[in-house]
Amino acid sequence: MSILVLGTVALDTVKTPFGKGKYMLGGSAAHFSMAARLFTQVNLVAIVGEDFPEKYIDFLRQKGVILTSLIKSKGETFKWSGEYRGDLNTALTLSTELGVLSAFKPTVSKEQRGIKNIFLANIDPDLQSHLLSHMRSPQLVASDSMNYWINNKRRPLLRLLKQVDIYVANDQEARSLSGEVNLIKAAKSLRSRGPKMILIKKGEHGVLFYSDKFIFSLPAYPTDKVIDPTGAGDTFAGGFMGYLAKAKKINALNLKRALAYGTVAASFNIEDFGLKRTARLSIKDMEKRLARFRNLTLF
Repeated sequence: MSILVLGTVALDTVKTPFGKGKYMLGGSAAHFSMAARLFTQVNLVAIVGEDFPEKYIDFLRQKGVILTSLIKSKGETFKWSGEYRGDLNTALTLSTELGVLSAFKPTVSKEQRGIKNIFLANIDPDLQSHLLSHMRSPQLVASDSMNYWINNKRRPLLRLLKQVDIYVANDQEARSLSGEVNLIKAAKSLRSRGPKMILIKKGEHGVLFYSDKFIFSLPAYPTDKVIDPTGAGDTFAGGFMGYLAKAKKINALNLKRALAYGTVAASFNIEDFGLKRTARLSIKDMEKRLARFRNLTLF
């Protein structure tokens, strides 16, 4: 089954101790798509400006991403610039230029409205709700967010949570929205807000999954090649949701496998700047690393 992702397509400038990439293809929807495409057809909903390079549109098409609902509008593309220092766990935002994103109203075709798997990547919760209101009877809806929306649009975000099946957050965001320090308590609190499943990303410390039926935790895939962590969380979500869309059935086994695929996908993302590594990624690469990951976590 195909999947629809709403999010950002951006031009990223990133500096790490290992180098710098300028105006690279980035954004939550782009990173998500690079992992999800390995499992299912991806329909991308986003906006870019007149300055957005045609080569990036061609690249996404060549990777099989459906761009029917990618709007190219008059103005500048959303741009983000950041720097990683020390352990590379947290990005220091140097500049953010919203450009055409500030006036974005997502639209989808009639055919796309029937897509059953939806991922609402990090973007204004009002836009997430707007898109969701145009979809016909979705079967699985997951949403992501960030501290900016938690602090500035808490009410719209909490309204949205009543409509989604899975809420994805990193550990800081989960604590901020729930008011709980302990992550299990935070997950329980977020579960009470509506989502049946809570997925808390912990960066280099892995991931925690919570539902009424079971709790599951995985470490991150151990690697010493960390070049650029930008988009790792979105790549994780792409692997996770992509596998669930392919599996078609939501049960404990498939959820655990999806978490493992997401973890492995994220481990590739951090190995190079932007989408350089995930653009070359194949399902065979994923399976090989997944086998190693399984052996590492088996006891």
